[in-house]
Amino acid sequence: MESKSSDSAYKRPSVYSDTQHAQVTSILADGDVPYADHEMDADERVIMALGYKQEFKREFSLWTTFCVSFAVLGLLPSFASTLYYGMGYAGTAGMVWGWIIAMIFIQCIAMSMAELCSAMPTSGGLYYAAAVLAPPGWGPLAAWITGWSNWIGQITAAPSVDYALAAMILAAGSITNPGYVPTNWQIYLLTILIMIIHTVISSLPTKQVAQFNSWGSTFNVLALVTTLIVIPAATKNTPKFTPSHKVWSDIKNQTDFPDGIAVLMTFVGVIWTMSGYDSPFHLSEECSNANVASPRAIVMTSGVGGVMGWFLQLVVAYTVTDIDAVIGSELGQPWASYLLQVLPQQAALGILALTIICGFSMGQGCMVAASRVTYAYARDDCFPFSKYWKQVNKTTQTPVNAVVLNSILGCIMCLLVLAGTTAIGALFSIGAIAQFVAFIIPIFIRVFFVGNRFRKGPWNLGRWGPLIGGIGCSFVALMVPILCLPSVTKGDLTPDLMNWTCLVYGGPMLAVLIWWFVDAHRWFTGPKVNVEHAIHAVHDEPEVSEGVEPEHTQEAETTKSAKYDGTLPK
Repeated sequence: MESKSSDSAYKRPSVYSDTQHAQVTSILADGDVPYADHEMDADERVIMALGYKQEFKREFSLWTTFCVSFAVLGLLPSFASTLYYGMGYAGTAGMVWGWIIAMIFIQCIAMSMAELCSAMPTSGGLYYAAAVLAPPGWGPLAAWITGWSNWIGQITAAPSVDYALAAMILAAGSITNPGYVPTNWQIYLLTILIMIIHTVISSLPTKQVAQFNSWGSTFNVLALVTTLIVIPAATKNTPKFTPSHKVWSDIKNQTDFPDGIAVLMTFVGVIWTMSGYDSPFHLSEECSNANVASPRAIVMTSGVGGVMGWFLQLVVAYTVTDIDAVIGSELGQPWASYLLQVLPQQAALGILALTIICGFSMGQGCMVAASRVTYAYARDDCFPFSKYWKQVNKTTQTPVNAVVLNSILGCIMCLLVLAGTTAIGALFSIGAIAQFVAFIIPIFIRVFFVGNRFRKGPWNLGRWGPLIGGIGCSFVALMVPILCLPSVTKGDLTPDLMNWTCLVYGGPMLAVLIWWFVDAHRWFTGPKVNVEHAIHAVHDEPEVSEGVEPEHTQEAETTKSAKYDGTLPK
């Protein structure tokens, strides 16, 4: 090979980042040394070692990253939006048992995801991990399926949250004006208005977005604590609380399936509520000390959210008196119906107002997380017209085009509200199943195919990693078919009671797979390296330390880009 030691690339001052010293699992092969013409801090060395340029300002900390993910979690509005699935399927016993059982397994998934995040802190998140960890030749397909499933789950989050928020706002109007009955058109138009406002906020500079979510997340915590105190203290029912034996054992099965299946069906509310813990993964390129702070934020979000969410389940389970009245209320919003059932009207309106404010913060957090996913996948040309969606606005230094794209798609999806509550409810099931599939693919590959080739990051599960990941995989294998079940069967099953998750999620995913086999497999290669790096021969490779320019040998070659073939570096 001809010597390139006289190349201009070697003459300019360069700082190098070696994948062997950065504690990352990268698409770059061992010995590939990314470099830049400026001094790099520790965070930039990590992202460079993963094959990407530093394009965002790192203005998120552990706290603000946790705040975004906790805002996306939005325990109070999420619980309010999905109360129907817990209480409506299996009564109070389904609520309290369903949440705590599901949370044990969800925490396993969150910890396994955090381990991946520490080793690969990129905004591509699970998509990048699936590509790197897949067996040789399978990386692009694994990334393709994971990326599209994750993206579908992400872009349905903000529309579903904003729809529930609009319904709550109009339900508050119905409470104060009993003669007013919201129409589907009014709910739709209010949802669109909220999405437009969220689009504007999510397009602001990173620092302002982080501040907004910090305030919103703080308010979420305060509102949740207030709700946990006010409902038991101010309940107007006599007696105040339902006996414990009834709360924990009374499975009010309102499905055509056995009690055990009905309890499993309540998990859709838990899964949808808790799906926001992956947000720190997607924000890791904007977070300082990302390979430690981001995984910690994932585990904190899942753990704190799980515990506080269960307390909320207990409060509602011990105070509700008539489940049928809550589910079948003309208000069209079970949470508002429940509050009116157990609290005086003014107190009910106060808690509903807190829930609405929290829901607004949650919807905005969902839009921010989704825009980062869209940007990351567009950066690797996953979408048609990717060159537009991957642009970073020069003024705000945020992916504004990706925000706008997601907002437009969300407004289109919200048209489902015009077809009725069952149709729009599919957005919640899609979000749960799409995220679950995306979460578990890289974890499954890490547990069953990678073995000792996985290079752990500074935050890891040690020898317990495969076991914890395997438990999470088993839970997903059980829950995916459960999430697709309708509540009724046989002669009772009509189109308006059908669970359309299989069609609304399965249809696009089937189209994506057909696209892969017909055309995409020819040009899609997974994550694309966009940093300059030196490729060194295996037998003549210089010693490289972080921040030290290596000696260039006759065997060194410089390249500005590289494609990944699905093979994990050995």
